[in-house]
Amino acid sequence: MKTIAVIPARGGSVGLPRKNVRPLNGIPLVGRAVLAALAAEGVDTVYVSSDSDEILKVAAEHGAVPIRRPEGISGAQASSESALLHALDEVEAAGETAARLVFLQCTSPFTTGRHIDAVLDRLSQSGAAAAFSAVEDHGFIWSTAEDGTAQGITHDHTEPRQRRQDIAPRYRENGAIYAMRVDDFRRVGNRFCGPTVLVPVDAPPIEIDSPQDWAVAEAYATIDDPLARPRSPGRKIRALVTDFDGVHTDDRVVVDEEGRETVRCSRSDGMGIEHLRNRGLKLLILSREQNPVVRARAAKLRMAVMHHIFDKLGALDQWRKDHGLDWDELAYVGNDVNDLDCMRAVGLSFAPGDAHPAAREEADIVLARPGGRGALRELSEFLLKNDLVA
Repeated sequence: MKTIAVIPARGGSVGLPRKNVRPLNGIPLVGRAVLAALAAEGVDTVYVSSDSDEILKVAAEHGAVPIRRPEGISGAQASSESALLHALDEVEAAGETAARLVFLQCTSPFTTGRHIDAVLDRLSQSGAAAAFSAVEDHGFIWSTAEDGTAQGITHDHTEPRQRRQDIAPRYRENGAIYAMRVDDFRRVGNRFCGPTVLVPVDAPPIEIDSPQDWAVAEAYATIDDPLARPRSPGRKIRALVTDFDGVHTDDRVVVDEEGRETVRCSRSDGMGIEHLRNRGLKLLILSREQNPVVRARAAKLRMAVMHHIFDKLGALDQWRKDHGLDWDELAYVGNDVNDLDCMRAVGLSFAPGDAHPAAREEADIVLARPGGRGALRELSEFLLKNDLVA
């Protein structure tokens, strides 16, 4: 069941010009949406639909596939659904098919991969045609009656005021995540394309449409930003050691009828490794995996490799001694519990954004991007930007 995410992002914005490429806490809004989608385990490919060259360029830099949106569906009056349907047509014209579609909006800057997976999981479990993210709302909503007096909508204002804890849970659509079954969406042409379920999420109810909204988002980001860029630890390193599965790959494997396994890697990650190699950094893949694909990928990247290794820490200790390296001159990227000993031993440790919770907790720096989908490119840019390569 292939799942794609589509992020519509027009170039024009009346309330906040160039909103979608404006950095919030260092990351453009469209980039934040792309990174969230890439971090979702249930999403296979991320697309950004736009009429703006600038937006498409930024989206591609963060790992999305750009889709040029026609002028006829790019104006302020064009619906999001028209952009989604056009994107589906473009994806299918390229020979891809999808069973599920995730629609994300750049205006919700604190969406995470975990939120997206929660919506997709509920869609699958419920058998519904569509699902959307929502936040619990305890507010008392009013309207004005025909005689001009105030009239309660979500409550009976003629009865004694209820305590918040006594009110049945109510939810407000937060405009961040919508997921649909593609067949139902194509048939109806609306994001609510049949029986629909809501999914409560713990994201802050912030949507950016004005300078005031932006100020609120900036203030919130200083307190709790799930996509916050890591700060430089001030250490310089001479060698980078990486696990393979879940770091160079997205931790998935395709097995054919004869038992042959294939994995998926990122060309962007390969470019990041090349930049580090050109700076003279020693590079090693250290993996328990015995599949020959590990050695083949290492050869492609011109990295040293030690695979089918069960005592990772012992092997790493011998390798560093052979190369005259101190522990604090090593950086290590791991994604699971069998990497923890190495992560504790080195001077600087990293974990992809979708790593096992124990690896994320142990890491000095948790990367925003997931394994196999930009984590190593992000690491490379971080090391070079902060002058951490000796």
